[in-house]
Amino acid sequence: MTRHPQAEGQAVAITGIGAVTPLGSSFAEVSAALLAGRSGVRVIDAGDPARGTRLVAAPVTDIPAPAAAICGLEAADFEALDRFQRICLAPLAQALADAGFAAARGPRLGLVLGIGAEHLKAWELDYLAGGSRVFEPRRDRTLVQRLARRLGVDGPAVTVAAACASSGYALALARTWINAGWVDACLAGGCDMLSPTSLAAFYNLRALSRRSDDPASASRPFDRHRDGFVMGEGGACFLLERRAEALDRGARIRGELAGVGMSSDGSHMVIPSTDPTHAARAISAALADAGLRPDEVDYVNAHAAGTPVGDVAEAAAIRLALGTAADAVPVSSTKSMSGHLISGAAAFEALACLAAIERQAVPPTVNLDEPDVQCPLDHVPHVARPRPVRVTASNSFGFGGSNLCLVIRKAA
Repeated sequence: MTRHPQAEGQAVAITGIGAVTPLGSSFAEVSAALLAGRSGVRVIDAGDPARGTRLVAAPVTDIPAPAAAICGLEAADFEALDRFQRICLAPLAQALADAGFAAARGPRLGLVLGIGAEHLKAWELDYLAGGSRVFEPRRDRTLVQRLARRLGVDGPAVTVAAACASSGYALALARTWINAGWVDACLAGGCDMLSPTSLAAFYNLRALSRRSDDPASASRPFDRHRDGFVMGEGGACFLLERRAEALDRGARIRGELAGVGMSSDGSHMVIPSTDPTHAARAISAALADAGLRPDEVDYVNAHAAGTPVGDVAEAAAIRLALGTAADAVPVSSTKSMSGHLISGAAAFEALACLAAIERQAVPPTVNLDEPDVQCPLDHVPHVARPRPVRVTASNSFGFGGSNLCLVIRKAA
């Protein structure tokens, strides 16, 4: 196997983590919830557009105000921002603070966020509240521009949209910027927000679970009785920088973004390809990028959202990419607890991998009562599995065929 330069000690370090999710609003809270098998899914009020339909989702219930020294806003001013801006700003500010990077911002700090349909959601909620922003779109700056200004980021700042893989693509792009020398450090991740139209659209596509009688059991990845995914909201953000420079400034290294693999198939707008070749190529490419063999992977965080077609396709892709090693690599889907955070899913699941590395335990797939025989993997049902975790692989397969795998490993 050809070893990529990333395998020769050039991996980009993750030194800051921020989170606003259905399972908590800090790395510590989310890690504890994941390892405890706690669900954030509940019945929600989707407002008039739901027309009385009982819907389940995984909402964010707490958006902590960042320190004014980080974002320049007092708590009352933060609360006055629109909800989506608060969902994104809070984890970005957390990541900066966690990395001890608050006093070192400037033109060498970048920002990449995975966000989809940001204006549509903002306009929708504004319109439902009686506003008219949808009729005056020229007045709206992009969310990433507003966030960069709040955080004092003068380097490059962009949004990436690749459906469910958006925030993973953001992390990959941030790593590219750092390795190219365009920035010294980069904030990266992604978030999403529940909105009446997105809920209605996926419900009418019959993509969402109908298990409204027992919300906590609705998200059932790999289970024989799964009937669709559960939407969630929130996300995670990270501060990435060169490992050598992180060590020089005495930063705590949470992990290393050691490998990235991408592919596409585009077989259908929302239905994943039943041919595992393309998704498997993304996994194999990520391992090659990190200079690792399949048998060196200690945990796979699956994209598996709980759809009948998608889970089977991913299981086949994992087995194709890992070969015989797939029999001994634990696989779980944390969407069983968090729901599917759409644009924020890949970043949230990268956080889950970092939690597995820190806690030396694999988070479970809750609600996995009867594993589908078409998904023959080493599942981790119901409860976490303590084990040494050094190398993790996190899959994200977006609508339309955007396939991504991130390899995150323990700091050397």
